[in-house]
Amino acid sequence: MRIGIDLGGTKIEIVVLDGEREVLRERVETPRGDYRRTVEAIVGLVKTARQKVGAGGTAASVGVGIPGAESLVTGLIKNANSTWLIGQPLRADLAAALGRPVRLANDANCFALSEATDGAGAGASVVFGVILGTGVGGGIVVDGKILPGANAIAGEWGHNPLPGEHHHLSCYCGRKGCIETYLSGPALARDHRMNGGADLFAEQIVASAATGDAECNATLQRYELRLAKALATVINLLDPDVIVLGGGLSNIDRLYANVPQRWGAHVFSDEVRTRLVKHRHGDSSGVRGAAWL
Repeated sequence: MRIGIDLGGTKIEIVVLDGEREVLRERVETPRGDYRRTVEAIVGLVKTARQKVGAGGTAASVGVGIPGAESLVTGLIKNANSTWLIGQPLRADLAAALGRPVRLANDANCFALSEATDGAGAGASVVFGVILGTGVGGGIVVDGKILPGANAIAGEWGHNPLPGEHHHLSCYCGRKGCIETYLSGPALARDHRMNGGADLFAEQIVASAATGDAECNATLQRYELRLAKALATVINLLDPDVIVLGGGLSNIDRLYANVPQRWGAHVFSDEVRTRLVKHRHGDSSGVRGAAWL
């Protein structure tokens, strides 16, 4: 059996796979801001899984997807938008508490691995997985394997500057104008307010645009153009076969028609064969990918 954990900013989810069959999936709230309780919550989920489905044998692997990366130098967590994880030896602490090896990977890498294995990117040689949610991340899978990179940051397109924008928006990473500050869910809501719109959540903006609200439609049009330009830089550099969208904003169905219509002007090619597709496994892709680690 394989045990996967998706450590998110608001929830921690566990899945147990028996082969490709999902035999358990549960979630609890993330103890935001508290590292010790976060470790305890993960350990508690794994112990509960052992009791419920017999996933406690020594052969059961444990993979954890995290909103950051493990430093290859120190073994400490870096680049996490769940900032209470930064500087902590998460893998070592979990391994000690569980009494077994633990594999860690960036949550976007886990998402990409899941979708490349048996999801929307199955069969493609190069898959770029995108998370559009509270933050913006990316992961690269080549021939069925995660490409982590020499610095464990491959795919972190969310912390490049967005082309063609005035870079005045501050990001948690300390830089200004990161793609994440324009394309995350909170960024979409902020852009709507900054352009004269009401104080709405991203999902409210999407729903209102669908009913013909002009201001909300204009906000989504700006979002689509920015997403097109940002993904064009990925295509120019990586030239993937498939780009799979995940995260809450991936459920905006109009993106899949409108963004490819706009990215051609920014891609260095006479035609763009890269496909933009929606995730197959939904919210469970990240946790399934963690299990596949």
